Amino acid sequence: MERGKMAEAESLETAAEHERILREIESTDTACIGPTLRSVYDGEEHGRFMEKLETRIRNHDREIEKMCNFHYQGFVDSITELLKVRGEAQKLKNQVTDTNRKLQHEGKELVIAMEELKQCRLQQRNISATVDKLMLCLPVLEMYSKLRDQMKTKRHYPALKTLEHLEHTYLPQVSHYRFCKVMVDNIPKLREEIKDVSMSDLKDFLESIRKHSDKIGETAMKQAQQQRNLDNIVLQQPRIGSKRKSKKDAYIIFDTEIESTSPKSEQDSGILDVEDEDDDEEVPGAQDLVDFSPVYRCLHIYSVLGARETFENYYRKQRRKQARLVLQPPSNMHETLDGYRKYFNQIVGFFVVEDHILHTTQGLVNKAYIDELWEMALSKTIAALRTHSSYCSDPNLVLDLKNLIVLFADTLQVYGFPVNQLFDMLLEIRDQYSETLLKKWAGIFRNILDSDNYSPIPVTSEEMYKKVVGQFPFQDTELEKQPFPKKFPFSEFVPKVYNQIKEFIYACLKFSEDLHLSSTEVDDMIRKSTNLLLTRTLSNSLQNVIKRKNIGLTELVQIIINTTHLEKSCKYLEEFITNITNVLPETVHTTKLYGTTTFKDARHAAEEEIYTNLNQKIDQFLQLADYDWMTGDLGNKASDYLVDLIAFLRSTFAVFTHLPGKVAQTACMSACKHLATSLMQLLLEAEVRQLTLGALQQFNLDVRECEQFARSGPVPGFQEDTLQLAFIDLRQLLDLFIQWDWSTYLADYGQPNCKYLRVNPKTALTLLEKISREMKDTSRKNNMFAQFRKNERDKQKLIDAVAKQLRGLTSSHHS
Repeated sequence: MERGKMAEAESLETAAEHERILREIESTDTACIGPTLRSVYDGEEHGRFMEKLETRIRNHDREIEKMCNFHYQGFVDSITELLKVRGEAQKLKNQVTDTNRKLQHEGKELVIAMEELKQCRLQQRNISATVDKLMLCLPVLEMYSKLRDQMKTKRHYPALKTLEHLEHTYLPQVSHYRFCKVMVDNIPKLREEIKDVSMSDLKDFLESIRKHSDKIGETAMKQAQQQRNLDNIVLQQPRIGSKRKSKKDAYIIFDTEIESTSPKSEQDSGILDVEDEDDDEEVPGAQDLVDFSPVYRCLHIYSVLGARETFENYYRKQRRKQARLVLQPPSNMHETLDGYRKYFNQIVGFFVVEDHILHTTQGLVNKAYIDELWEMALSKTIAALRTHSSYCSDPNLVLDLKNLIVLFADTLQVYGFPVNQLFDMLLEIRDQYSETLLKKWAGIFRNILDSDNYSPIPVTSEEMYKKVVGQFPFQDTELEKQPFPKKFPFSEFVPKVYNQIKEFIYACLKFSEDLHLSSTEVDDMIRKSTNLLLTRTLSNSLQNVIKRKNIGLTELVQIIINTTHLEKSCKYLEEFITNITNVLPETVHTTKLYGTTTFKDARHAAEEEIYTNLNQKIDQFLQLADYDWMTGDLGNKASDYLVDLIAFLRSTFAVFTHLPGKVAQTACMSACKHLATSLMQLLLEAEVRQLTLGALQQFNLDVRECEQFARSGPVPGFQEDTLQLAFIDLRQLLDLFIQWDWSTYLADYGQPNCKYLRVNPKTALTLLEKISREMKDTSRKNNMFAQFRKNERDKQKLIDAVAKQLRGLTSSHHS
């Protein structure tokens, strides 16, 4: 029973399940019925489900049939009405067809027009789209065309700006077009082309600057010269404050320039053509000659391209190379001033350009770079000037060179370059200038001294007298009172030498101008140079004249007179230097002129030369002496040569009237002493082995002639018998032998007041031996002892005894 209940329960559950499945089949979409049917086939009641399904189908068929039977009459009525409508529909169709045909026929032209309108509208739409696209492309093409034009006209910086706008603003709007891609691909090439072309312009600019540096420097130096001339005209007195033109003035010509952040201009690079200006016209500014736009353009282009450092390095490297070329002087620079001028012009031109670049660009060059270049230039320039100036032998060229160096230094100082080393070097050149002046004046003095006639200057009129006095400071009241014609005591070389000394001082003063030296320094320089002129150059010239072989006594006397007057003029030279330097002689450390010493030395040399010359003349006369030392004849007059000698001495000493008294007296005394000494040597010379007392008597007559000349007072100023003392040795010796006063000589020898005080025993012995030899010669019969021949032995013994005593006196004298 339980099984029956369980079976019944399972049957109910199965029936309920089948019912659910059937409801799902009825309510579910056909596409989703698969899972429902699968559940049927998965179960075990497939048959019963099929039965349930058949039953449900039959139920639905019965319901459909009932519904159809209920609505059949309505359906029939509907079919009947539909059949009626079909006829009407056919008529309507025919009417519509006919109407359509008519409409088609009537609307054929409209369709054609509408088709044309459609095409027009399509074209209009296409045109509008094209216009829109072209409006986007035209600015691009215009910018590109503008870029090409700018490239063609070498306006590279605007071209670069155009390229930037084209790349970043216009091309992105039309980047999908093929021509834009071509442009984009071409942009790097255009940049490189702009970069290369601008660099080429810069190279042309650098080459042009190198070639025209001398023109730029010449203009800058001409400006500096005009400014200095203007200062001298306006001030006419020592300037207070700075002597240099300010930096602001140097750049006033750039007031109209544009800022350094944009190109200066779009003109071609190089030097602008400027015609030579006359001296009285305004000189253009040095920088006005130069178009710096290539530098600015290239700088900005490289800055925009991000290669500014590359450009700066290239520019500085090239300019350093050019600096080395500019600083290399030509080998023949020292030959002419133009060589130095061109050298300075190139250096000034180089640094004017660099200074302008420094102040008109931001960082292309800096102060350290300029200072480094200037230090190199300064050292090389000074070295070159030292080398080449040492070859200069013309003082005018050295002076012109100095003025050129001063102008060179002044010009560069205007632009802020330190030039103290140049002025220090000028002090070195000053010494060289002094040497060249001394050499030049040595020739001048030589010509003056060689061309002088060494005769007093004759004047025949007051005008001539004033002319000479105007050339040389001379005052003589007695000479002024004398009537014309009259003579100055000195010869022409005195005023000429005096004026040349003044010219030398002027020449020294010229070199000191514009060296910014104090008056004391200038005064010291002039005095030292003048001292060199006096003590070395003039002194040597005078000494050379004095030492000439053919110099005469008259010339020597005139030289003494001339140097005496030049010595007196030294104080006027001192005053002359004081007047031009405004430094009083009493100032501490003021150098004194050594002219007095120079002229004294020259005068002493001339005096010595006079003494020597006189002695030589005396020797020449003595060479004419022809004594017969063996003669027995007693003469009654002096020898002819001695008479001529005395006549010569009288005429010579008559010329000494204008000499200082002591000079004439010294010359006369020297001549008499030399004559006495020479006569003594003539008497005692070793070649004369024998002599007679007759010859000694003739010699005595000659000595008496000399003593007579001494007593006559050929030169005033001697005290009585002073000049005769020159012959005292000869006189006492001759008296001793002629008077044969040996007893007195031997007895009084050594006494201060003895009669034969000046007779030397050795001299007496020499002369006695000569007489003794003659007496021993038996072949001689005409000697003064012939009448006493019988007593020869006794006399010979006497001579031998005297000789023995003389030898004893000589030995004791030596001991």
